[in-house]
This record gives sequence, C-alpha cells and structure tokens, in this order.
Amino acid sequence: MTAAIEWLSEFVRYRELFFFLVWRDVKIRYKQTVLGASWAILQPFFLMVVFSFIFGRVAKVDTEGVPYPIFSYATLVPWTYFQYAVPLAGNSLIQNTGLISKVYFPRAIIPASSALSGIVDFAVASVMLVALMIYFHIPFTAELLLWPVLLLPLVMFTTAVGMLFAALNVKFRDIKYTIPFFMQAMLFLSPVAYPTSAVPERLSALRYLHPLAGILDAFRASVLPTRTIPWGELGIAVGATAVLFIIASVYFYRTERSFADLI
Repeated sequence: MTAAIEWLSEFVRYRELFFFLVWRDVKIRYKQTVLGASWAILQPFFLMVVFSFIFGRVAKVDTEGVPYPIFSYATLVPWTYFQYAVPLAGNSLIQNTGLISKVYFPRAIIPASSALSGIVDFAVASVMLVALMIYFHIPFTAELLLWPVLLLPLVMFTTAVGMLFAALNVKFRDIKYTIPFFMQAMLFLSPVAYPTSAVPERLSALRYLHPLAGILDAFRASVLPTRTIPWGELGIAVGATAVLFIIASVYFYRTERSFADLI
C-alpha cells in the first residue's frame, strides 16, 4: 500500500512531464499532414461508410429502426480512439528508449500520455456525431450528457491495456507483432458493427468478461433514442475496468525497474 501511494505521488510530481508528453504525441500525430485534424473524422467516417454497406445493406443488421450510419458511428468514435491509443501506448516504451535510459521519472507516464493523447481525436470526431444526429433527425436527449462521462472508463481501459502491452513489449519484443492481431480480434468481438442483441443467448454471459463491450454499448445507448443505458452491464464493465487497471498498474510497477537494463 505504501509503495502504491509513493508511486502515485511520484506520478503527480512529474505531472508537467506527463502533459508535455501528451502534447508532444498530439503534435507528432498531425505534423506534416495535409488534412491535419480532419483525419480524426475521416477514419471513423470511412469505416462507417464501409460498415453501412456490408452490415447495413448486405447483412441487414437489425438497428431497431435507427439509420445504420448513426448506429455504427456512435461506437466507431470511441472504438477509433481505442484502436489508435492502444498500439501507441503499447509501443511507447520501445520508442522512447533514449528518454528511459537517461532520465528518471515514473515510467508509467509514457504509456499513459500516449493513451491520453487520443482524446483530441475523440473530441473532433464527436463533433461529426452531432452533425450526423442533426442530419438523420436523431433527437438530443438527456442521456447524451453521459457521452463525455463515458470517456473516463474508456481511457482507463485503454491505459490499462496499453500499460500491459508496453511492459510486456520491453521483455518480449514480438509483442509488437501481437498488438495488430489483438486489435483486429477486438473489433469483431466488440459491438461496433452489430448490436449486443445479436450475440447468441448462450454466449451472452461472455460479455461480462469483455469490459469494452459494455462501455461501447453505453456510448451507443446515450445517442440513440430507441435504447436505454444498460446500467447493470455498464457497472460491471466499469468494475472490471478498475480491476484490470489495478492489475496493470501493479505489474507495471513491479517490472519498471528493469526497463532501463532490458531496453
């Protein structure tokens, strides 16, 4: 317990470095790009177009009477953040070997800052969501206020996964090849292109082992007037996310002392 408090106090002490690294990742993200921040909108938008054709017209996924573009875009915004931030955080320690070997600071700052930098893209893409809601005549409800609040468990889950990958990546360099496969699997295991009701009843219990599914479903429910917030599933997802975050933090803390030697 004392070690955990000391670790957190060091993290707070180096908060200026943390925010500097966040800003650095944001600048690198858009440096020498033609479209700049527009990529934050284009990525989920083009995925929405592809999904609308494959799942909306060909597979005819049930969207409960809601136009498929808005149905999918409501989860593509948080998913795109997760898809961007996890690989960035997972490879962050390897990409900052010079900083780690020369200067002391809490190493968790590096993957955490990488995860947090994706919030800019999330915010920009959320503006497009509002435009789509207006275009498809989706009414604004009080539950939409939950949209920014849900960012907290999403960032926690993303940071936890990123920290685990980052710590493992230092010791096992082939982890960087595993991350893309993990992300592809998560896309199809998460209710991004389909509703949670499409999951067979015999497999529905597995959703409780997948915190991201509950978080994404809550994002969608906060936008669509035909859905209600699944508070029970969201609570389980938040609890599982907190447990995963603690496990990731403890593992990272116990292994970070050897990072400089292994890198």
